[in-house]
Amino acid sequence: MSTILPGAAIWLLDSRCIDPAQQTQYEAWLGAGEAARHARFVRPQRQRQFLLGRALLRVAMGKLLGVAPAAIALEERPGQAPRLLSPADGPHFSIAHSGHWVACALSVTTPLGLDIEMRDPRRDVLALARQAFGPAVAAELEQLPLEQGRAAFYRRWSEAEARYKLGREAASCVALDHAELAIVLCCAAPLAQAPALVLSGMAPD
Repeated sequence: MSTILPGAAIWLLDSRCIDPAQQTQYEAWLGAGEAARHARFVRPQRQRQFLLGRALLRVAMGKLLGVAPAAIALEERPGQAPRLLSPADGPHFSIAHSGHWVACALSVTTPLGLDIEMRDPRRDVLALARQAFGPAVAAELEQLPLEQGRAAFYRRWSEAEARYKLGREAASCVALDHAELAIVLCCAAPLAQAPALVLSGMAPD
């Protein structure tokens, strides 16, 4: 049975809960192009992020449409997001990962771009802000209390990445609260309600 959600939904997975047996199952879901790309990754963490991102997308889309995750076919496109081949009338989607977190966003109504970033207290966010956004933004952040400035930097960073992934002008960008992550979803059309956040253990139906 499908679970059609209004607006948009963000699925979030802590990859630390996935064991090797589950990974083997998810590898079997990959298409030929995806499997070839998966095999080319040198860093184990990046390979795992790629696999779990594609698996999470299939689980989320399967629940949304009422189909088996293995039945969802994606076309690999170098330098771009994958294209959904089957089902042909599937939803818009975006995939993101940071550290041990993997996420995907789905919408049946609007194109979207999703970004997540782990907030790392060791990073010099003011130096990063100067490099990425210029001295004026860095000066604004410097005036804020430390944690507030750090949160503002990551929100701005994630929004910039989400807008880039959207690939067009955003009608709205929404930040979601999370203990470890900055999460921003940008959409081509305004959302009628806030996106739902779904925490997944990624056990398919």
